[in-house]
Amino acid sequence: MALIMQCCTFVVNVLCVPLHLIEAVGLFKIYKSIFPIIQNRFAASYNKTMHEEKKELFRSLSDFAPAGRKLTLLELGCGTGTNFEFYPAGCKVICTDPNPQFQRFLTTNMAKNDQLAYEKFVVASGEDMSSVEDNSVDVVVCTLVLCTVGSVPQTLREIHRVLRPGGAFFFIEHVVGAPSTWTFFFQHVFQPAWYYFGDGCHIIRETWKDLEEAGFSELKLRHIQAKFVALVKPHIIGYSVK
Repeated sequence: MALIMQCCTFVVNVLCVPLHLIEAVGLFKIYKSIFPIIQNRFAASYNKTMHEEKKELFRSLSDFAPAGRKLTLLELGCGTGTNFEFYPAGCKVICTDPNPQFQRFLTTNMAKNDQLAYEKFVVASGEDMSSVEDNSVDVVVCTLVLCTVGSVPQTLREIHRVLRPGGAFFFIEHVVGAPSTWTFFFQHVFQPAWYYFGDGCHIIRETWKDLEEAGFSELKLRHIQAKFVALVKPHIIGYSVK
């Protein structure tokens, strides 16, 4: 099966040569400018499917607010802001995303969720959030973001840095399927093409291993099968405490 998978992946890679060339000459940024439109539609569908899972996970956000003040939350890779509806009222939100084109959709969702206090939008990658001070936020949230960053370990180090002691990192991520399954097989076969259409998304990452090695004092993580196409069914969901 491994040999067949490698052969099929090679074929897909060959078919993706035009896309490889487009990225090499810098034209892929054109797709990045329209990706927020695609993501805005996908995010609404994702929220509908994962509503109960998100609601249950984010119910614990308020537990990490220091006594006497409202929660300060940083959303990493905020995208269109579809997580806002799950945040506690009065929560102060800092938004970061490497793609500035998301801001117009973000503004719309801010208006729909005026129970929150929005501090700022920062154009920044997960690997470099130098504009955010050390130990300055109570909670970091990211959903479907660690699949796109250049380095998961470096992103987790940045998350750990900006969290105050006792703060928490909440996450929902799709991950690679179990070995010897058809999901695992097709994830590897279609990864070369998926990378482009998913704006840098990797569907073959074992992100839970990075979380286990990130140095958090506590990790609550579970594997679930989301109600999506097979390539993105395997998910991890949970939070870790600094």
